[in-house]
Amino acid sequence: MSTYDPDALECLAAIIEEGGFERAAQRLSITQSAVSQRLRALEAQVGTVLIVRSRPLKPTPAGQLMLKHAKMMRLLRADLEKDLKELAPSSTGRGREEERISVAINADSIATWALPALNRLAVEGLPIEIITDDQEVTHEWLREGQVLGCVTTLAQALRGCRMDALGIMDYVAVANAGFAAEHLPNGLSAHNFHRFPFVAFNRKDHLQNEFVTRAFGLARVVLKQLFVPSSEGQIRAVRAGWGVSVLPELAVRGLIESGELVNVAPKRALGVALHWHCWNLHSDVLDELSTALRTAAVQSLRQPA
Repeated sequence: MSTYDPDALECLAAIIEEGGFERAAQRLSITQSAVSQRLRALEAQVGTVLIVRSRPLKPTPAGQLMLKHAKMMRLLRADLEKDLKELAPSSTGRGREEERISVAINADSIATWALPALNRLAVEGLPIEIITDDQEVTHEWLREGQVLGCVTTLAQALRGCRMDALGIMDYVAVANAGFAAEHLPNGLSAHNFHRFPFVAFNRKDHLQNEFVTRAFGLARVVLKQLFVPSSEGQIRAVRAGWGVSVLPELAVRGLIESGELVNVAPKRALGVALHWHCWNLHSDVLDELSTALRTAAVQSLRQPA
């Protein structure tokens, strides 16, 4: 059982999650002075500084540990709320809005298979917060204790966590039919990829480069890139003729079948293996989250032979 003031723990979590004292105060519906007092009291109890007062604010190693503890306490309360609802179905629960159950999921999974997996839990009232980032770095959110689980390409379980293989998301290179007819009448090749822009998610997105290097056996490539930090936005940009983009086949299948988009390298695909990592804790809520994501992944992603 935690000996730390739960209000002080939530205050610490709010400061880190919201990126400052003012927004933390707004979220908790208290004054900034009260936020500062609770943080000082918690730091006095722990015996060390928990937040570096810099721009942007960031937790110290001890602060990251306390943040993880705060999220574990949220998970315990979420389990309790679930059990109470089963015993008393008419109960409305007493959970607080700020007690969010946070997971990190890559944008392409959110745009395709992951949200339907969480439908039932969200409708039943689980206060889910989905944080999005590139699939190669979502595990850093888990490593830092800011989320309790993540969908990532990392194939090795983090310390104190368990891991499940989800499946393989296939990516294909597509372009607007008109763009393809004008610039790629014979498809994408090792000789023409450098002539037009590729639409990437952001600067962390290496899928465009990886697709070209693997497809054509090149050691290194330099691409002209445009950045659109949204999976749906990338598709809209490609449909508008901005250039080529390497996108989830799941997301563009219908547009390829309708002829609006063209697979400009039909014999090539890039398979990205995804994994679910979460804290290795006994929790009904965490187990339900894990089961929901595994089940949806089996139905939507390619499973290895």
